[in-house]
Amino acid sequence: MLAFSHQEHIDTYYYHTRNIYLRQPELRENLSCEVCVIGAGLGGLSVALELAEQGKNVIVLEGARIGFGASGRSGGQAINGFEDGIDEYVDELGIETARKLWNMSLEAIDIIDQRVAKYAIQCDWKKGYATLALNERRLQDLIAAEKAAEDLFGYKNMQLWDKAQLQRHLGSDIYCGALFDSNSGHLHPLNYCLGLAKACLDAGVRIFEQSPATDMRIGADKVRIKTDRAEVRADHLVLSTNAYITALPKRLHKGTARTVLPVESFIIATEPLDQRTADSLINNGMSVCDNNLLLDYYRLSADNRLLFGSDSSGKANMKQVMRRNMLKVFPQLEDVRIEYGWGGPIDMTINAKPHFGRIAPNVYFAHGYSGHGIALTGLAGRIIAESILGDDHRLRVFESLKVPVVYGGKWIKRAATLVGMNYYRFLDKYR
Repeated sequence: MLAFSHQEHIDTYYYHTRNIYLRQPELRENLSCEVCVIGAGLGGLSVALELAEQGKNVIVLEGARIGFGASGRSGGQAINGFEDGIDEYVDELGIETARKLWNMSLEAIDIIDQRVAKYAIQCDWKKGYATLALNERRLQDLIAAEKAAEDLFGYKNMQLWDKAQLQRHLGSDIYCGALFDSNSGHLHPLNYCLGLAKACLDAGVRIFEQSPATDMRIGADKVRIKTDRAEVRADHLVLSTNAYITALPKRLHKGTARTVLPVESFIIATEPLDQRTADSLINNGMSVCDNNLLLDYYRLSADNRLLFGSDSSGKANMKQVMRRNMLKVFPQLEDVRIEYGWGGPIDMTINAKPHFGRIAPNVYFAHGYSGHGIALTGLAGRIIAESILGDDHRLRVFESLKVPVVYGGKWIKRAATLVGMNYYRFLDKYR
């Protein structure tokens, strides 16, 4: 049995505040379809919805529950661009291709706007996001990012804030400045995911939970996907398991999992704060992230809880570790109770570039969102759907990205992740 299969949602703030209750059956009979999608997270549901809107017959197989992974328990931030700087894309691909990628990253946020409106998804979608600098050297990185976005791409939604401007909106004095983006934002990820699932079901998509894919056979014109109880025959297959792709048998992912390093992230949620206290922390509704390599991210929920997350150290007492991290930013919360704490893996690549592509002419994959999955999953779904429908020119742009491979089994990956995180901690301390 796969490590994540047949599990229920873990205990999170998001699970306790979900507003849609969906339970889909297990796959117990052999079926056929035009497109089979493995994974009922944001990416898998996005491609299913795009195709169903075009009249395609789609089946989604989920090994656990809809939104079980990062799609239902992440920080919920939808951010423009990509995790690595856009200058990396300019250097690798040239200005014109980099401009296409930048515009697609903005389209990814537009997709959220469109879907929330079209399907009336109640997910607390709110615009406003700030990247914060802890020292003057890191502030220079934000200044360079704002200049590149405006000079190269004509993007004018960013504002540079000095310390005084930042403190008008944020109740912490540890930062020296910020880059605010009025177009990026945040949402309740599980409610957004469940809203997409409902839209899929309404469009005729068949979703089967507790139905992990265990094997795949690629034929000349069909793909056969086996679960532990039945089989699906499809014209096309899409792998959308993100960090959990490393748990799938190699015969399913054909080695594409080698680009993914699952990195654990952990989030705490405080008790609800009174309005005055909430406004003293963040008074303009924005979500926040610093620009460390191992960063802190936080925001206020719709019911005025502070949701505070960081990359996990893997310690057993992560709830206490995260509380200490929170108090470094907001010491005024010393007496505030922590009511929830949870973690899970995100799908990083070594160079933080997304990895979308094909392992056969009719078998697609998308992963490696590297912390930008709330927005980029929607884009990936649209691009893969376009390719299945006959236009792969945008997918080919992503296939041209160089994404390093990590050879070796899970222990090698764990060692590489540990070494990398310790190295990043060293750089954050001294840069």
